[in-house]
Amino acid sequence: MKIVVIGGTGLIGSKVVSKLREHGHEAIAASPNTGVNTLTGEGLAEVLKGTSIVVDVSNSPSFDEAIALNFFTTATQNLLQYGLAAGVQHIVALSVVGTDRLARRRPSDAEKTVRGYFRAKLMQEKLISESPIPFSIVHATQFFEFVKSIADASTNGSVVRVAPALIQPMAADDVAAAVARTAIAKPINGIVECAGPQQFRLDEFVRQGLVARKDSRTVFADSNAGYFGVEVDERTLVPGDNAQLGEITFKAWLAQSAPAAVA
Repeated sequence: MKIVVIGGTGLIGSKVVSKLREHGHEAIAASPNTGVNTLTGEGLAEVLKGTSIVVDVSNSPSFDEAIALNFFTTATQNLLQYGLAAGVQHIVALSVVGTDRLARRRPSDAEKTVRGYFRAKLMQEKLISESPIPFSIVHATQFFEFVKSIADASTNGSVVRVAPALIQPMAADDVAAAVARTAIAKPINGIVECAGPQQFRLDEFVRQGLVARKDSRTVFADSNAGYFGVEVDERTLVPGDNAQLGEITFKAWLAQSAPAAVA
């Protein structure tokens, strides 16, 4: 079965391609690097010939609302147009647990907020759900791999201030496994959530990540800090009770990845 992975050369996409190939599928990595550009439509008609399933794990080049909205609207419309013409039977898109909540929350920092990015993700989901192509949308929690980015976005000098909200992060390998598993299953025409095996407070998650990397910054829990400039409450970032859970713990991931990060 031919499966095209849009964004197939990135962090998640490359892992999805590998997992699909391990199960005997013809998985094609499609990205601007391979001559496929969903924003312009370049290469889409050719790569989608004979394709049964499309997986979209591509991302906007910026969190800026206008840029993200243009990217997700234009790229998704192109993908759906060419996919419908090619007879694609299932489209799978990767999004974020809490996207609808984050899109509605007030900014905690108007200059740093990424609320508009989540509004753009909602537009992507809306376009896919209104298309005649059967679909599945995977909502994943934050990746372990982004712990430093979360810290960096919340740093002032040597101090990191993050909200003590609950978070249930997961390894990129587990995200890719969930996406690949969803792709080869029957379309659900809805959303499936996936998350890591453990919940943390956001400040605890960031603190453990920095300590493992021998990063000397001090982490404080601050209920006014928000998440990338968006107000969050205790459960904004965690999934519902029926989420599919990954197997890799944060401790195991840190043991493998942190030494390499500080080497």
